[in-house]
Amino acid sequence: MSFFQLSLIAAVALLGPLLALPRKWHLPVVLGQLLAGIVIGRTGLGLVDSSDPTFTFVADVGFALIMFVAGTHVPVRDKAIRPALGSGALRAGTAAVLAAVVGIAIAFAFGTGHAPLYIVLLASSSAALVLPIVDSLRLTGPKVLTTTAQVAIADIACIVALPLAVDPPNAGRAAVGAAVVAACALVLFFVLRWLENSGNRGRLHDISEDRKFALELRIQLALLFALSGLAVLGHVSIMLAGFSFGLVVSAVGEPRRLAHQLFAVSDGFLGPVFFVWLGASLDLRTLAGSPRMILLGICLGFGTLLVHGSIRALGQPLPLAVLASSQLGVPVAAATIGSQLHLLEPGEAAAMILGALISIGASTIAGSRAARRYSEAAPESAPESAGKGPKSEGPSDKGQAGKPSEGGPAITA
Repeated sequence: MSFFQLSLIAAVALLGPLLALPRKWHLPVVLGQLLAGIVIGRTGLGLVDSSDPTFTFVADVGFALIMFVAGTHVPVRDKAIRPALGSGALRAGTAAVLAAVVGIAIAFAFGTGHAPLYIVLLASSSAALVLPIVDSLRLTGPKVLTTTAQVAIADIACIVALPLAVDPPNAGRAAVGAAVVAACALVLFFVLRWLENSGNRGRLHDISEDRKFALELRIQLALLFALSGLAVLGHVSIMLAGFSFGLVVSAVGEPRRLAHQLFAVSDGFLGPVFFVWLGASLDLRTLAGSPRMILLGICLGFGTLLVHGSIRALGQPLPLAVLASSQLGVPVAAATIGSQLHLLEPGEAAAMILGALISIGASTIAGSRAARRYSEAAPESAPESAGKGPKSEGPSDKGQAGKPSEGGPAITA
């Protein structure tokens, strides 16, 4: 990959903010970035090579950072999250049961024999997509908080379950890798909490701010990449490493200054690179000669909407239920692993991506509908604190409220 190609990627990624600029459209930034990647990638003009090792590695770094930021947006320290976790787990479990019924039916109808894989796909949600949508549309309130908990639980569960579904012979190895990553994240939680409670983190912050060292950002990135390395060695997705470490930082308390810096690194560069790479890696042309696979992708997409939309029966508003159906990482990982191991039929990987794109389109519309009722500006929305994350509360933010930021506007969860 050359600097000219990197310049092209950065330029086309501006389509995301341009599409999201009209407030009445309520479009998430990631949608334009995905479309830009599709245009310049394998499906479109072929101006960039998504298999380029440098491009792929930078996109992986962006993916890890996106999942880390998504984890920090989960309001773990918010007292309202405790009842939300119960409701979110109930909804995620109900979706899994419904996904089993629909997934088995789809596998039987198409004769692929991949019912376990379809079940995981239908039950999954994408925190990497949903949480940025919630953030960019400034959705707040108890119902949004419960949806956030549901998405986080479903995403983590499906990330862990995916190896068993797509590659059963190596599921044990992947389970061990996931356990190692989770154990390391737990150790980091206790270490970071001790540093916070002892005041050492505060002293480090003062030195870093006074000397312009950005020590907190450097340390957090080093830990994130170390966990991602463990995930790669353990044959599990870096999604798990990024998201689990984000939850750890959220539980301890994220300094506001660090949130600004992460905003700049993630939303300003590495995040857009990942979404453009993802769009560029899709080859939707393979579906053109296979009507059966096109139908499979449509069934997977609308099956996902059916599964998650049915949660409305448990009291979840339909726009938020459809928003929770948004998929990204799990279908991409399933298509990648299945293709590498030659476990999928020709065109089946593209069909899974098509199903994910259908869910993304539906969640975009649902997010627009939800913004009219649950955004901070909406009169019906709950008090602002109900849907906020922990970044503005707790000892890690002391003394920061009135200081100038370095990485962009404040981030809300």
